[in-house]
Amino acid sequence: MGYGGFKELTPLDQAVDSVKALVRRRPSIVEVPVGDALGRYVAEDIIAPFDVPPFNRAVVDGYAVRSRDTFGASPSNPIVFRVKGFIGVGETPAYSVGEGEAVEISTGAPLPPGADAVVMYEKTRRFGDVVEVLEPVPPLGNVSRVGEDVKAGEVLVRRGVRLMPWDVAVLASLGLKKVKVYDVRVAIACVGRELVELDEVVNAESVFKKGFIVNSNRYSMEGLLKLYGFTPEYIGILEDDFEAIRDTLKAALERYDAILTTGGASVGKVDYTVEAVKSLNPELLIHGVLMRPGRANSVAVVGGKPVFMLSGFPVASIMGFEALVKPVLLHMVGAGEEPKPRIKGVLTRRVTTPINTRSYVRVRVYTKEGRTLVEPLALTGSGILSTLIRGNGILIVPENREGFDEGEEVEVVLLRSPASLD
Repeated sequence: MGYGGFKELTPLDQAVDSVKALVRRRPSIVEVPVGDALGRYVAEDIIAPFDVPPFNRAVVDGYAVRSRDTFGASPSNPIVFRVKGFIGVGETPAYSVGEGEAVEISTGAPLPPGADAVVMYEKTRRFGDVVEVLEPVPPLGNVSRVGEDVKAGEVLVRRGVRLMPWDVAVLASLGLKKVKVYDVRVAIACVGRELVELDEVVNAESVFKKGFIVNSNRYSMEGLLKLYGFTPEYIGILEDDFEAIRDTLKAALERYDAILTTGGASVGKVDYTVEAVKSLNPELLIHGVLMRPGRANSVAVVGGKPVFMLSGFPVASIMGFEALVKPVLLHMVGAGEEPKPRIKGVLTRRVTTPINTRSYVRVRVYTKEGRTLVEPLALTGSGILSTLIRGNGILIVPENREGFDEGEEVEVVLLRSPASLD
């Protein structure tokens, strides 16, 4: 069966799995300052070098005591303790605590020898060098124990995990100044003689009137790679020329972990990208996938490295990145997909999609009279990039559905908060 010029289209999941099975390239590992590691993928298990806290410490301001000495204390029957001194944060205890003794202590300070609990100020009355305890405190009451936060030898972050701000904070708190992360370097090339670089544009309207297109795909692909913790390197616009595309991609394969192109991947007379990749003797070549928009999205594996050939239409290339490129790059660093926010709502009109094809419908999610509504913005038009700005979500229609009916409850992947469009 033909598909608009394509001899055959490959199911999306099959395409991704086939590439994963053949990709052998493991990206290089670099050591970066912990402050620069945010959003990067850890290249080795990070082990806690010591316990945190390294000692029992107070979690309230008050008095360090022996808990058993407080049993039976009450406002009408206070128990009196002799205050021996004070311990602040960062100080080594200069006192020990014996029967009927207390040491005034700050939050975070180490418990003095002999003490096993802290009575907070609010449960005491102070008179000179003595303090009355008005309430009993249990063993280890108001105490953070050794290793309660982190235990020595514990795996803090496993290989393949993408570092979040709280991860970085924990590593810094342990004095870890550098972290080994994967440096996934992806070359980006945009194919098409109609493309013009943004830096060369003086008047965008005149560019459009002359039949040229500002190369926006560069920015969407660079942005997506950066967003997910990968390193893009733009290598320029390529003419619709077989030899030029082949030679550029061949050289890029020597330098980069993966290649990503946009344009020239369909079946037109000047679509040379796939043929150029075919000439490089790939272990795998998939030309066209069962997705909408983006059936021209293609992928190959050359020398164990993935080569992604995405549609030149902006929305199709973005959907292709999310569905085809990202899963493979995550596989290369041993990472899994991160969950995206989703919301359920009622469809405002019917959505019809082809069977056996995974469809990505741009939608607007909004609330009206207490109901969450989902309005389809575009079923076709993979070049209409502005629908991603006017909308705030993507409705994914699986292969086994021919769409959804008006009034049906559907689940939408949110691109931004619904409130942003109110």
